[in-house]
Amino acid sequence: MAVVVFGATALLLLSFAVGPNATALRQLAGGFLWVALLFSSTLALAESFRAETEQKALEGLLLLPTTPVALFYAKALANWLQLLLVGMGLLPVLVILYDPDLARLPEICGILALGSAGLSAPGTLYAGMASQVRAQQVLLPLLLFPLVVPVLLAAVKASSLLLLGDPMGQVGSWALLLLTFNGIFWPLCGLLFGAVIEE
Repeated sequence: MAVVVFGATALLLLSFAVGPNATALRQLAGGFLWVALLFSSTLALAESFRAETEQKALEGLLLLPTTPVALFYAKALANWLQLLLVGMGLLPVLVILYDPDLARLPEICGILALGSAGLSAPGTLYAGMASQVRAQQVLLPLLLFPLVVPVLLAAVKASSLLLLGDPMGQVGSWALLLLTFNGIFWPLCGLLFGAVIEE
């Protein structure tokens, strides 16, 4: 709930920055949704390793008869589900503040799922890496934000098209970019996770 409240606060502040311009608010709703979700994701991802680092449980997990790859996918799937729920929780706030057209809500939820997955895989890898150092709250955004630029571009563009209209049918291309990013980074991050947490 704290992460959802943080995201809702970000949406509120961004709406204040635009001012009482209903047309501009509708046009920017898709982008602002993903900015709020990106900022919220850093809190959620950093928190996903807090218990293990504070109680030295990560070493115990590594001693279990399992592989670091399995630990990564368990963490990444849990983070993906949490980010997806945060995104869904921000949609009512988006409707109240920005009054977008949610006629294509199932497709919007699909883009939320793909975009959240794109944030979750590298975010889990970097959260595991940042949990080994003191300044993890600063290090995680510095590592994560440049890498997920393609996810944000595709998700913002697809969400905006779904909210404002897609006369040329471009949403499929942006969704394909999200699928491609996920198809590359989910296996790659799983392979690298063992080297990150065992150092």
